[in-house]
Amino acid sequence: MAHALRLAHRGDWRAGPENSIAAIAAALRNPACDGLEFDVRASCEGIPILLHDATLDRVQGRPGRPRDLSIEALAAAGIPTLADALAAAGSRPFLDVELKGDPAPDVIPVLEAARGSGLARAVISSFEAAALAWVGGRRPGWPRWLNADDLEPRTLELSLALGCRGISVRWTAVDAAAMARARAAGLEVAAWTVRRRPTATRLERLGVIAICVEAAALDG
Repeated sequence: MAHALRLAHRGDWRAGPENSIAAIAAALRNPACDGLEFDVRASCEGIPILLHDATLDRVQGRPGRPRDLSIEALAAAGIPTLADALAAAGSRPFLDVELKGDPAPDVIPVLEAARGSGLARAVISSFEAAALAWVGGRRPGWPRWLNADDLEPRTLELSLALGCRGISVRWTAVDAAAMARARAAGLEVAAWTVRRRPTATRLERLGVIAICVEAAALDG
């Protein structure tokens, strides 16, 4: 059974807010963690920052949309820049960089500065076909995953049309038949988001290459 990368979902948010430097540092202190998954949006200046939601309400407990806020206001709310997150992560961990909304143009140079022109040990993922096409048009050699809820033929076809290397799919959609379809299409499969270690083990046996994990699944 090949080892699947275990990627901490938005860092280890048991030790700090999700997508924060504290959560990233906590995840990387865990010997069972192979890498990180985090979400990237943009400030009003177009600076890439780490934030999952379209607003600050849920995690930061204050109103506001990142596209309407300055980098200073976002920093005051505890939201790091992509550059700071990459510096905190270093070069060792594998990174799943999920793009949310319209990509900030500076995403590309910031990632290149940290991981080189070939985007070493990292992948760009998104639920949004337009974001993946945007990256592909500028850096066609960078690995990309289409985030999806299933591994049905139409989803595989979309991933291939976008030039993606693989699909990161909701873990409940992964079974032997779905994996066979993906392999036949030449696509690698990652899974999200798993909280129990037995689930991660089952997915690993099915042949996924990476698993987005949190809570107990991150510890073993």
